[in-house]
Amino acid sequence: MNTKLIRRIALGSALAAMSLGSLAVPAQAQRDPAYAAARAEGRVGEKTDGYLGIVGSPTPELQNMVDDINIRRRAVYAERAQAEGATLEEYALTAGCLAISRTTPGEMYQAPDGSWQRRTSSPPLRDPRCP
Repeated sequence: MNTKLIRRIALGSALAAMSLGSLAVPAQAQRDPAYAAARAEGRVGEKTDGYLGIVGSPTPELQNMVDDINIRRRAVYAERAQAEGATLEEYALTAGCLAISRTTPGEMYQAPDGSWQRRTSSPPLRDPRCP
């Protein structure tokens, strides 16, 4: 993937996240309370593939919430990827890189090896393909 495309995807991901509020914007006031609670409690986290994941055992309610968020994310990714001339997977990976970089200390994210990590004050471990 070329650098210009990565920058365009990153910008598009950021704009999409801002427009969808509860999907990836870090401001607590713009989040669904159930999502914010699950994120703060470490029950969900950002995955390297651009989607939200469940950390530990899912409850039906948590699974439904994560599925709903991921369906909305995928729709945005597909639309933006087409507009940018990227594949859905390229766009989702870049969105995942950005979402992981925006996690705050205490939040969970998926490391490149697939393990769940709790964000510290240090930068998160990110996929080497991240811009």
